[in-house]
Amino acid sequence: MKLAARAGRIVPSPTLSIAATAKAMAAQGIDVVDFAAGEPDFDTPDPVKAAAEAAIRAGFTKYTASSGIDELKQAIAKKLEADHGLRYEKSQILVSCGAKHTLYNIAEALFEAGDEILIPAPFWVSYQDQVLLNDATPVLVQTHEADGYAITPGMLTACITPRTKAIIINSPCNPTGATYDRASLEGIAQIALAHDLTIISDEIYEKIIYDGVRHVSIASLGPEVATRTILVNGVSKAYAMTGWRIGYAAGPKDVITAMANIQSQSTSNPTSISQKAAVAALNGGDAFPKQMVQEFDRRRRVIVERLNKISGVSCRMPTGAFYAFPNISGLFGRKHAAGTIASASDLTAYLLQEAKVAVVPGEPFGSASHIRLSYATSLDAITRGLDRIDAAIQKLTAA
Repeated sequence: MKLAARAGRIVPSPTLSIAATAKAMAAQGIDVVDFAAGEPDFDTPDPVKAAAEAAIRAGFTKYTASSGIDELKQAIAKKLEADHGLRYEKSQILVSCGAKHTLYNIAEALFEAGDEILIPAPFWVSYQDQVLLNDATPVLVQTHEADGYAITPGMLTACITPRTKAIIINSPCNPTGATYDRASLEGIAQIALAHDLTIISDEIYEKIIYDGVRHVSIASLGPEVATRTILVNGVSKAYAMTGWRIGYAAGPKDVITAMANIQSQSTSNPTSISQKAAVAALNGGDAFPKQMVQEFDRRRRVIVERLNKISGVSCRMPTGAFYAFPNISGLFGRKHAAGTIASASDLTAYLLQEAKVAVVPGEPFGSASHIRLSYATSLDAITRGLDRIDAAIQKLTAA
């Protein structure tokens, strides 16, 4: 059977693949410390679960409007106005089956052959493949660790051609944990306005920020910017609801309508019960996310401190999300019984085999010099995992 060409353009999500491998090893009785999973280890808040249970008891288990229920759209609109001063009508909001699905709907509605899409690197793994799946060309804008992975107008301008259609920004960023301040966002917005670019702003980690950082939505920088911005968010990260699969987009009505039409022919509505749960999450305020962030902050400091004590490893302190993204290029050339460490993927394989620790290599994120560790796990697991990583790296011999 001949597959469509698009199927050969992409690879499975490496983060999900490695997390699945770690779970399979654990199921076999192997003691694996898993730093691969990109989801909070906290349970979904009780009031959210209660809302889902009430929906089931009330028989709210049928199809809904394919674009999402009005009650949830109203909760989203209320949240966006309270947090960012943004005002959206229900017709400007689409509820989807997770933020990843939201982003794919955007790609389906906007991208086509000949389009170029700017993606700052390092980047979340699915951005590039979603662009490729929709016949467009991803153009990577390489940022630098020494500059805090900041994007400058000059970087963007150097990558723009007559075919450039959009830029995808992600703040806080997966995998780097970097955040964009208002000045950086203003620079991006000016470039977008000058070159008639669509801005796709992935803000799924907006509630998970540290050190007094304030999240700024690029759409809040003025009406002209808002009219060319599609804001993407969801309840997965802030409310520990990854499995509930609720994401959303807010933006220009024509784009949202096109995305809704596409969704009506693909997945139809997000799960009815999950939508009711999401209403409870959004209307419940920020008490739960703030509590979760306090614990993530403790873990963040521990994991970064430990990583920086390992020979050949250096790690910036992230200001958002729940990932450490250490530079491991200082280990390149070191040897072990089965080979030499020449890339992040080599180190990832070695750590899983030698230390029984699962991390994600940096190559799918756009860097062969880094690995990603999620600290959305217990302090005990962080301590055990870093002990194992340290011991395994000490076993490596010099070139």
